[in-house]
Parts: sequence; structure tokens; C-alpha cells
Amino acid sequence: MNGSPHISARPLSTVPLPVLAVLIASLVIQVCWSYAQPRAAATAESLPDAPDTELLRLHSLGEPDTLAKILMLWLQAFDNQPGVSIPFARLDYARVINWLDALLDLDSRFQYPLLSASRVYTQTPNDAGTQQMLEFVHRRFLEDPDRRWPWMAHGVYVAKHRIKDLQLALKYANSLSLNVSSEAAPRWVTQMEIFVLEDLGEIESARIIIGGLLASGRLAGNDNELRFLKNRLALLEQEISL
Repeated sequence: MNGSPHISARPLSTVPLPVLAVLIASLVIQVCWSYAQPRAAATAESLPDAPDTELLRLHSLGEPDTLAKILMLWLQAFDNQPGVSIPFARLDYARVINWLDALLDLDSRFQYPLLSASRVYTQTPNDAGTQQMLEFVHRRFLEDPDRRWPWMAHGVYVAKHRIKDLQLALKYANSLSLNVSSEAAPRWVTQMEIFVLEDLGEIESARIIIGGLLASGRLAGNDNELRFLKNRLALLEQEISL
């Protein structure tokens, strides 16, 4: 008779009980053995070195800004690899900074590397790592202060309140005062130096800076700010006279 041969499946009830018992026991042993084996420990993969910027530009196919954004997302997610969460304190901050440098070199208008450096990668109990990030922000801020001042201003906050380094905060506040034009940022950005000096007890220095601002005429037409600084100056002069 032509055609495919007919194969009949025997019902499970026809399998001898001893054979069925061996099959079930084998399955149970296999499952138990699998769960009993030690699982492979998740380890933090080392962050690779940042490629040369020119190589990145070559691979961007004429879209360096797009490649910079893609690589930034990859770098930002690096601390959450499959099966492991890497605390920021364990990251190689020098390598992270090399990547951030490369991405800024790839697209100088891209602000996210500086945002991440000042607001994300400073969220660590590792003060040395935080200081590395702040120095990176300051170095790149100086290249384009009128556009990058927000991240340096936040750096002043981090130095002053998170790592309690008032001298470092003063350095950054002074850099803001010297490098940011009055039209590019709110007035308080260039006046942060005054408040850090007060925190340091440098009352006379703060008084001199306020007096210089008032005498410069830069605040003409801004009555609220003039009133605020005049009141501040009066308080400082009162404190000096005590």
C-alpha cells in the first residue's frame, strides 16, 4: 500500500511503571542538579578605552552629533550591565572622563557629557572621583563658558555642599565670575564668589567684590539686584566694624 506509513502513538498508560518511574526520577535529578550548581558570578566588565576622536568621526558617517548621543547613552548605562550593578565608586573615573572628552570633541555643542559629569558621576561617596569629575567640568567649561556655565555653577554647589571643599568651590566660583559674560547667564552665577567668600570668613574680600560690582555700572537698570547688593554690602560692613 502506497503512502506514508502510519505510526500509532502508544498511550502513556501502556508504559511499564518501572520505566516511567525511572524517567520521572531522571527528570527530577536533572532539575535538582541544575539548581544545585553554583551560578557564575556576575563581574563588572572593564570600561574599554575611549577610541580616538578622529576614528569616531570616521565611523559617524557624517553624523557625529548622532553618534555622540548613542555613545553617551551606552556610557550612561554602563554601570547597569546584565546581572550586575556597578556602584559609581568602582568605576574607572579616568576612563569615564576620557569617554566624555571624546564625546565632547565629537560634538562640541553636546551638553549631556557635562551634565552627566556634574550631576550624575558626582553622586558617589568617592570624593577623589568627584573631584576628578569637577576638574573635567572646569577644564571643558573654560573652552565655552557662556554656554557651559550651568554645569560649572552646579560644580560650585557640589564642591561646597557635597564634598565640603570651600577652597575648591571658591576656585570654580571665581572662574565663573571671570569668564562668563553678564548677558550669557543670570547675575547670581557671576556673584557666587561673594557667597563662598562669606562662608570662608573672607568678609573683606566679599565686600570689595560687591563694591566693585556696584561701582562698575554693570547693574544699571536692575533695581532689585542693586538693592540686594547694597543691603548685602551694608551687612558686611556692619560685620567688619564689630
